[in-house]
Amino acid sequence: MAYRITDACVACGTCQSECPCNAIEEGEIYKINQDLCAGCGTCASVCPISAIVEE
Repeated sequence: MAYRITDACVACGTCQSECPCNAIEEGEIYKINQDLCAGCGTCASVCPISAIVEE
């Protein structure tokens, strides 16, 4: 299952540091590189504001 980061992202970095695939790229709002993402859902489970959702 693919995940995406919504506009609610505050770029706190929590998801990036927890991603086992290094699939999250920094920016004003973070983005998930779908080519690297394994679909494990770790990012969504650690996001403090639930800004990461399943596609």
